[in-house]
Amino acid sequence: MVKQIPNIFTLLNLFLGCIAIVFALQTETISIFVGEDLSTHYNIPEKLSIASYLIFAAAVVDFLDGFVARLLGATSDMGKQLDSLSDVVSFGVAPSVILYQLLRISFIKEETGLDTSIAWLLPAFIVACAGAYRLARFNLDNTQSYGFKGVPIPAAGLLIASFPLILHFGNGIIDISNWLTNKWVLYVVIAVVSWLMVSTLPLMALKFKDFTVKNNLPKMILVVIALAAAVLLQWLAVPVVFIAYIILSLLYKQKQS
Repeated sequence: MVKQIPNIFTLLNLFLGCIAIVFALQTETISIFVGEDLSTHYNIPEKLSIASYLIFAAAVVDFLDGFVARLLGATSDMGKQLDSLSDVVSFGVAPSVILYQLLRISFIKEETGLDTSIAWLLPAFIVACAGAYRLARFNLDNTQSYGFKGVPIPAAGLLIASFPLILHFGNGIIDISNWLTNKWVLYVVIAVVSWLMVSTLPLMALKFKDFTVKNNLPKMILVVIALAAAVLLQWLAVPVVFIAYIILSLLYKQKQS
């Protein structure tokens, strides 16, 4: 029974991802208005923000299932496969549904937006497909203990999950609302994030071999950036940390193994 505890955490990850999809699909009302300063504001439905929170909660559970498995000595091949299946839903399908809704918003802004073909919205699910491919490749590769080949799907999923929260709550000292509701920007995000997941770029895993500054400098820099960005940029900190993670990984790729 003890060996099933990590699997319970993994299934909770999957459960949260499923509920996130439900909330993301219940976004019927979207209000767009222009303020006195001619800036555009978006009243993103609260349920889309709830979907984002659930994806972040799934990420916490995803971390805990591995931690609990190691603590109890209950790691298994089944647990590894179950983890990947859960991640596809929570960090692949659920974020893709969010992108689908954001694309809807971007087209609603246009004069003929209500007549937009669904074909323009379907590219959102390329992210889920890329994530599934990345996980399948990861499961067949035993060389990614302290470094990754391509962006891990949880990182990509959390990046996308931050978008509704940035739009709903604001983003500190920089306003990128118009970018996140621009269809061409969203298409670029879909293409870049999908490519990053299926690529073989050498990226660091946030694990510590030891506690020396020399071997962990990029991770320490990333922590400092994350803390500063969280204070100054609120939810915009998530994209900033994501970009910093990519840059630091490539700058210090000689540290990876």
